[in-house]
Amino acid sequence: MHSNTYDAARPIAIGEEIVAGFAKYKLSGVVPATSRDRGIGPHHRLILRGATLIDGTGAPPWGFVDVVVEDGVIADIVSVGVPGVAIKPERRPAPGDFEIDCHGKFVTPGFIDAHAHIGAPFHAARGVMPSADYVYKLWLAHGVTTIREAGCFNGLAWTLAQKQAATEHRIAAPGIYAYAYFPAINDYLKTIHTPAQAREWIRRIAEAGADGVKFFGAPPAVMEAALDEARSAGLRTCCHHATLAVSRMNALTTARWGLTSSEHSYGLPEALFDDRTVQSFPADYHYNDEYLRFSTAGTTFLQAAKPGSAKWNDVLDAFIEARHTFVPTLNVYDANRDLMRTRRADWHDRFTDPTLMRYFEPHRGGHGAYWYRWSTQNEVDWRETFRLWMHFLRDYKNRGGRVCAGSDSGFMYQVYGFGFVRELELLQEAGFNPHEVLRAATQSSAELLGIDDSVGTVEVGKRADLLVHDTNPLDDFKQLYGTGALRLNEERQVGIWHRCLRYTIRSGVVFDTGELLADVEAMVVQAKAREAGDGT
Repeated sequence: MHSNTYDAARPIAIGEEIVAGFAKYKLSGVVPATSRDRGIGPHHRLILRGATLIDGTGAPPWGFVDVVVEDGVIADIVSVGVPGVAIKPERRPAPGDFEIDCHGKFVTPGFIDAHAHIGAPFHAARGVMPSADYVYKLWLAHGVTTIREAGCFNGLAWTLAQKQAATEHRIAAPGIYAYAYFPAINDYLKTIHTPAQAREWIRRIAEAGADGVKFFGAPPAVMEAALDEARSAGLRTCCHHATLAVSRMNALTTARWGLTSSEHSYGLPEALFDDRTVQSFPADYHYNDEYLRFSTAGTTFLQAAKPGSAKWNDVLDAFIEARHTFVPTLNVYDANRDLMRTRRADWHDRFTDPTLMRYFEPHRGGHGAYWYRWSTQNEVDWRETFRLWMHFLRDYKNRGGRVCAGSDSGFMYQVYGFGFVRELELLQEAGFNPHEVLRAATQSSAELLGIDDSVGTVEVGKRADLLVHDTNPLDDFKQLYGTGALRLNEERQVGIWHRCLRYTIRSGVVFDTGELLADVEAMVVQAKAREAGDGT
């Protein structure tokens, strides 16, 4: 197994190669977090008193319980009463050095964002991207206690340094699992042209401390060798099956080669083709025109086998046999089916950094900023794509397949934390009941990362990554948004915004979500003031 330690004094041998390989996209230039100004703890003995527990396994709520946390680990879960009956003091665990009154509240596992990025790629014309502190606080404020960094935009060394700082509670951040990019096509990294070179690259990434590898595709022999070497090195793998590579290996091909998870929808409809082998592209198609790339992606599922057909069922069975996982990131494509709604979401004015918002807006050369020609027909195509895509995910889940919640926020008007909550809503739209959605965001994602022995459910012996909610979040996921959900105050007959998440606890450190949101809002105000002063 590989080591996850990072020695800042020891340069990673392939660092220069990675930077050179990303010259085409540029690194995001995100300022790292360097100190922690929020969070109480860690505590030697933390107790959550009188909670109703939703443990993340799919079991219904139960309680009341006192949850005892010692040195960041759940030491005991003590049943202390039932609804309608007074709790007997003698049943309660001994006092802790920090306690939270959870009577009338709900406790769930912390969320795992299974497809996340600490910032978006830098684009000189858009300005300096918000700091990592902005990103981390939004995640924590929305209950995200662990992320899978699916690509390390800032470089592997940078990400591993932030991971270590988060582990040691030197910064206010979720736990970080770092997946290094493998070149999508050969000109990303000139040194990888053969299976032997791919295996050497994988070994060096593992030695450097990566937790996994993010692929876009590669020549088939190179890809198969890299996947095999990753498995031998103990690295998990994920793939965005890029259009430039998918005609040679779709998601089912790579799943059979041992790929751990497929990201987004790419490669899945191609596995479902039954009357063609390559997608039909419009005559004017050009992959590097982002509008053409994404508008055409909305027609791929329309060319695939239909739900319930023999081909559809055969592909489902084949993915089940391969024990494959899907991380659909539905939310990041949500604007494709209703641009106006997504662009004017309730949180943008208060919580979206102005540079990030400019990055979202239409411009050439930026990833996902393709709105300069977006049309009604494009939205119609994507709505049908979502219907078919969701149907497949629902069928896969019902056959025992694993589907996880990941947001890919930082693109297409999706903001960190808010995009993750939107993913929960979309999984429910896809036919997952609320308990299944919660499991996709907790236990299933922990299994995907190979960390289910330590996180993902509320159980004795696991890390105390916990959320304390004022009301049951399964009643309405909208209550998890940092803005809350609009509700009617019956007495005053006015609308109020109700938010359910009160505390995010990561490894026993308690974060007040209201404080985190206030910090982010202040950052946005300051960023707007700076721009107004600069005249930009």
